[in-house]
Amino acid sequence: MDFIVHLLLWLLGFLFLFRIYACECTSTRSSKRPSISVIIPSRNEEDTLPNLLQSLQGQLSSKDEVIVVDDNSEDGTKAVVEKSGVKLLESLPTPEGWIGKTWACSQGASIASGEIFIFLDADTVLEKNALSTIIETYLQKDGVLSIQPYHKMRSLYEQLSAFFNIVMMAAIGSFTILGNRIKPIGLFGPVLTMKRQYYLGSGGHEKVKGEILEDVAFGSELQKKGVEIHCLGGKKTVSSRMYPNGIKELVNGWSKGFAVGALKTSIPVFIMIVAWISGSIGATRGLIEAIAATNNVQMAIWGTLYTLYAAQIYWMLVRIGNFKLYTALFYPIPLTFFVLVFIYSFARVFLRRSVVWKGREIDLKNKVSK
Repeated sequence: MDFIVHLLLWLLGFLFLFRIYACECTSTRSSKRPSISVIIPSRNEEDTLPNLLQSLQGQLSSKDEVIVVDDNSEDGTKAVVEKSGVKLLESLPTPEGWIGKTWACSQGASIASGEIFIFLDADTVLEKNALSTIIETYLQKDGVLSIQPYHKMRSLYEQLSAFFNIVMMAAIGSFTILGNRIKPIGLFGPVLTMKRQYYLGSGGHEKVKGEILEDVAFGSELQKKGVEIHCLGGKKTVSSRMYPNGIKELVNGWSKGFAVGALKTSIPVFIMIVAWISGSIGATRGLIEAIAATNNVQMAIWGTLYTLYAAQIYWMLVRIGNFKLYTALFYPIPLTFFVLVFIYSFARVFLRRSVVWKGREIDLKNKVSK
């Protein structure tokens, strides 16, 4: 009976992360498309920003513009922008009540002239013809187009992000078996595309100026204004290496707002995710107990369930990033890391009321909205 229960919990994974929709790929580019303003908030991005700017080359028309907002960087970010020849906007000091990224995005939008705004995180990279693909997909859908980049990793420690990626994609609510019949809870922050009038009509980033998860909050504000939001995966369109500077950055990055995100997840999806994770833990426990008892029948039963979980996790991960097979086979390791960092995130956000990101300690008193 215990095995059947855990098998049913395993099946939940196919419900909350059934299909990850992507941009409709095309190699064509319409000469009649609207003008574009690419807005890139950047803080201490001298190593990553050149990759993004290089990937944009050849994808822009003469009526498009790129605006990099230097958010008081302490490295060579400004020099990178000046060398590239794109428009540089040096951020004013962050006003009280704002967070650095929202303030940078707001300033960039205030001087943008394009009919369509595209906000890109500085660590993203566009694939060939991706810009036209994104725009053509957006023009078909309207509203706001939000893309979570395909996660590219190079170091072993980055594989520890496995369960964070799965839960993040599932929690947004766009990839369940019900498809677009469920409204997403918010946006993916790294890539946002919207018409100028939608941005200005919603109040822009000023409406979410102090939100630690500004993407989720911004999506909620847009929906209040009747603007439809669409969330897609970035495979074959846009990628990002999220935390290349070591495990400390990885911990700080994921803990920055993951506990807050859990509170904003819809209750049915949240329950499914928790139940599925509990089932994966149960499968591991059952296999370990069977091995300890040298019970061949139980080892076969629980070994089968463990293998099913590993296969399902790999199926999930390869659509999200260049995760390795061994990450899925030894999934209890990234799962343990996920649980520990989630606890740390809860303690920082709700007990200590502060998080650290990009060299700044962000005071969250009165900033964490329910």
